[in-house]
Amino acid sequence: MADTHQEGAGTGADFDLSQFYQIFFEEAGENLDQMEQMLLDLDLDAANDEELNGIFRCAHSIKGGAATFGFADVAELTHQMESLLDRLRRHELQVIAPMVDVLLESADASRSLLARHQAGGQGEAMSTQDLVRRISTLAAGGVPAAAPAPVAPAPLPAPLPAPQEAQAQQGQAAADGTRALEIHIGPLAQPALAEAIKDLFRDIPGLGSIDDLPDERPGMRRFAVRTASTDEDLLDLFAFHVAKEQVAIHAAGAPAAAPQAAPQAPPEPYGFFAGAPGVPVDEVAAAALAAPAPRPAAPRAGAEPKAASQASMESSTIRVAVNKVDQLINLVGELVITQAMLAQNSRGLDAGLHQQLLAGLADLDRNTRDLQESVMSIRMIPMSIVFNRFPRMLRDLAGKLGKKVDFVTHGEATELDKSLVEKITDPLTHLVRNSLDHGIELPDDRIAAGKAEHGTLSLSASHQGGSIVIEVRDDGKGLSREKILKKARERGLDVSDAMPDGEVWNLIFAPGFSTADVVTDVSGRGVGMDVVKRNITSLGGSVEIDSAEGYGMRVSVRLPLTLAIMDGMSVGVADEVYILPLSSVVESFQVNADDVNTVAQGSQLVKVRDEYMPVVSLERIFDVPRPNAGEGSSIMVVVEADGSRVAVLVDELLGQHQVVVKNLETNYRKVPNVSGATILGDGTVALILDTAALVRRARH
Repeated sequence: MADTHQEGAGTGADFDLSQFYQIFFEEAGENLDQMEQMLLDLDLDAANDEELNGIFRCAHSIKGGAATFGFADVAELTHQMESLLDRLRRHELQVIAPMVDVLLESADASRSLLARHQAGGQGEAMSTQDLVRRISTLAAGGVPAAAPAPVAPAPLPAPLPAPQEAQAQQGQAAADGTRALEIHIGPLAQPALAEAIKDLFRDIPGLGSIDDLPDERPGMRRFAVRTASTDEDLLDLFAFHVAKEQVAIHAAGAPAAAPQAAPQAPPEPYGFFAGAPGVPVDEVAAAALAAPAPRPAAPRAGAEPKAASQASMESSTIRVAVNKVDQLINLVGELVITQAMLAQNSRGLDAGLHQQLLAGLADLDRNTRDLQESVMSIRMIPMSIVFNRFPRMLRDLAGKLGKKVDFVTHGEATELDKSLVEKITDPLTHLVRNSLDHGIELPDDRIAAGKAEHGTLSLSASHQGGSIVIEVRDDGKGLSREKILKKARERGLDVSDAMPDGEVWNLIFAPGFSTADVVTDVSGRGVGMDVVKRNITSLGGSVEIDSAEGYGMRVSVRLPLTLAIMDGMSVGVADEVYILPLSSVVESFQVNADDVNTVAQGSQLVKVRDEYMPVVSLERIFDVPRPNAGEGSSIMVVVEADGSRVAVLVDELLGQHQVVVKNLETNYRKVPNVSGATILGDGTVALILDTAALVRRARH
């Protein structure tokens, strides 16, 4: 396996992350789409925890990816969204319509920011200060819960008075800090909207006063307002009822933008429409209405680069639903079974009489293997795609936390199914960040503890029999048993001091559980390990934690074999056929009965080149009936898993060939020491052995 070593996360060589940008942009787009749909479907009167947690996880995933690639503007905005959503899912706030509005607007803003990054930073970056301020206000409970839902603006606003110079708009403040303003609003589709705006001044203490002013234009309303609020605050407040483009704010007494009696010289409109020189805006609007397609709204910064980048992306890649690829792989698997059946039945044919048929079967064999390899390559990608995301993230995070760390990777060439890679990336990100944040100590603390100034964080991947094992290790301070139990008691969990270490470590997977004292943009919300457990369990995998306080921690993620087709070695025991994954087979040899030694409790050992190895008898494990009682197994196959080797005792080696993996648990039930089943060429079923389970059995 290839090993790489990155010296110092803060001083290592620069890594080209551009190869991973496309994956991030696609995943972020999917998360934004999912978030938008969930927000639109959210029941304000009875929002359940699962809905809020789902929206929170979308924002959390986007934030993590944006921080990894250095997109600080997206990370900051989604972090603010996360803070509001965190209070909602903890039931510290009640969901109201303005919250949904600002989250949807923030999702749109995130899209624009990501589109700009995807286009290489072209165009002017849009400001998110207003959104961040509104989110912060809502998170602090600063908006009345009774704020009505926003109403869509009229599609074609009529001309409005132009905004005056900044000092005129802000107006002169009185001694008490209030300003006299004149506000023009319209055109309004519903007259009741103007009354709703007036209600705001009556319902919100300290907002100010509002009075009607005459306005003869259809659908337009004019008000005299005295308030201490800024123009931006008023626009945000009115945005719950009308679009900002329908509002114009002037200092009281400022000259009108244009007299109504002079339509031939219209003012510059305060909104979407800008007519050609000398053309009244009313005529521009009429022309737009007569056009076959509606005039689009003015694009925000980043909109055009987004369109260009999407066009480029779609021309080079095709996004296909995973279930379609699964169906294709299943069909190829059935083709492999059919080909094996034909090959087996053709062995007794006379080559001279059936030369053309046998040649066709040979071509079918070759083409079937090529097709299988091509189809599998669609889904198989190396772990380096995942591992190479982390050096940049660790370098930035280590600098933020004031820590020094060496990042070591093993097994980057290990290939993994794409669906697994997509689902394992987020959990691995949490595990790596947690190791650096909670595990690796500050340089001074490490020196005081007698450790090297630089901590070591390693990430490894390997195929072990029928499983894929990914490990995250660090040589930090490890988990504190006392601290975890203390936090668990504070949360009301049923714990005791007599719990074994393994059960104590598993407490950190509880939803919302965190040992962090302060919530930061790195950790402390209690969502990281919850996501790890959720995603791994959904894949049918398991997570194991091994920790020693003061020495470090190891998290092992074990995922089941998901390859639909694999190379295997078929072995015979009496009349039964079993399949050993070829990747686990080391060697095979003939053995004499005298070479096998029986030790305590009936366990057997065999000496192989000065090394004693446990013997596993398939005949005993599976209780295989033997017609001739005097016969015995005389061949041993050495298999390796979990870093250990055992010798499997069999009767004969039948050969190496491709086998189609069928999930036995789904179609029957879980069988010990078996990872799956396959259909042989003669139609019989053979069990695929779980070599890791056999090794663990021999150990015990």
